[in-house]
Amino acid sequence: MGTNEINILALAYLGDAVYELKIREYLLSTGNNKVNKLQNMAMNYVTAKNQCKFVNYFIDNNILTEEEIDYIKRGRNANTYSHPKNTDIVTYKWATGFECLFGYLYLEKKEERIDELINIILEV
Repeated sequence: MGTNEINILALAYLGDAVYELKIREYLLSTGNNKVNKLQNMAMNYVTAKNQCKFVNYFIDNNILTEEEIDYIKRGRNANTYSHPKNTDIVTYKWATGFECLFGYLYLEKKEERIDELINIILEV
């Protein structure tokens, strides 16, 4: 099954897991092993607000390919019927697009590209 055949919100669901796993791996590599501290540190990366910030950084700095931008737009434009109370709908939609990007890259086996984007995020 190709990435074009997968429901875009399912792709975001997968991308969310891929992205969070990469962030958790990074946080563990810092040597911190206190779960509460790790969870607080993760919030700097995994909230919809921060995902929105990162995806817009990628776009503003011409970091993404046209195909990557297409997946972000598909995720951003997907029909969502709810969003977290603490996040406005626009931010949530951009975060969904961000997650779609990581789902797409994972299914296309573009691990090197995932790592490249993660490293950029860690520097922002």
